[in-house]
Amino acid sequence: MNQENFSDDWHVVDLKKRPSNLKSFVKKKPRLQKNLSNDLHALDLKKKPSNSKSVVNKKPKWLRVKLPIGEKFTKLRSIVNTHNLHTICESGHCPNMGECWGAGTATFMILGNICTRSCGFCSVLTGRPKNIDWSESEKVANSVTLMKIKHCVLTSVDRDDLEDGGSILWTQTINAIRRLSPNTTIETLIPDFKGNTQNLDRIIKVAPEVVSHNLETVERLTRSVRAQALYSRSLFVLDYLKKSGLKRTKSGLMLGLGESEKEVIKTMNDLLAVGVDILTLGQYLQPTKKHLPVENYITPEKFNYYKKKGLEMGFRYVESGPLVRSSYHAEKHLF
Repeated sequence: MNQENFSDDWHVVDLKKRPSNLKSFVKKKPRLQKNLSNDLHALDLKKKPSNSKSVVNKKPKWLRVKLPIGEKFTKLRSIVNTHNLHTICESGHCPNMGECWGAGTATFMILGNICTRSCGFCSVLTGRPKNIDWSESEKVANSVTLMKIKHCVLTSVDRDDLEDGGSILWTQTINAIRRLSPNTTIETLIPDFKGNTQNLDRIIKVAPEVVSHNLETVERLTRSVRAQALYSRSLFVLDYLKKSGLKRTKSGLMLGLGESEKEVIKTMNDLLAVGVDILTLGQYLQPTKKHLPVENYITPEKFNYYKKKGLEMGFRYVESGPLVRSSYHAEKHLF
């Protein structure tokens, strides 16, 4: 598929306005500049949220998940099992798997299953990753074709051990999907690539229909939730993507880690300031007892409030609910 097919996803921009690196970006954001030095000196801290004594153990009724059903889901499940395909939908026990598969959407994780980072919320294994499987791009593309996926979401572990951060395999996978399944649209949920613009440029060049990078939590909790990440760096990445000409950028937050309403609204404003179009808000659920505890369960009414507020503030789409995950209703975000 040539570049002409994606002309509607690009608009004229002044590339000189792109931030050249994280430091230049932060200089233009006085509040972020004030906090950046603290972030840099605390990357290895894993403090629990300040009010961790108020941990809630019992899940409310609105978090009860119905088993996936339906003819299309059953058929896709059979294909996945027969061909030994891997989707993050299954391995991550996503509560929306049945609904998403029924809509022709699935999420695939590339670059292996061992991450170089140790985020306090994530159940993915941390350690020294194996060598890249360069055939993975074709395997994923074949999976998309076999499952007849209409909208494919790609994500990956962080690969800080690689100079390219895994960005080359990212582009190869996108190109392979387009070659084998040209009518499938693609969303990429990318890592921050340590803010390396050369690696970000590789993603920008292949122009996925949606490029997403999750902020995950509010600024105050970033050190405990995303130990090796920086709030300011994630904002820089989203800003750089948008100013490079990508039409649709997206980010997501987990709620229930001890954040306040005021902090959530401030984070939403920060995302709007760097041009984010699509926002997802969902309930954080503790994967194991070794992970950060749930501080509170957000009610469906509160999620509805955040959705209404986000749309009023200027987001094009807001998916907000207890069971919402990054790829929920992803196929509807192709405005």
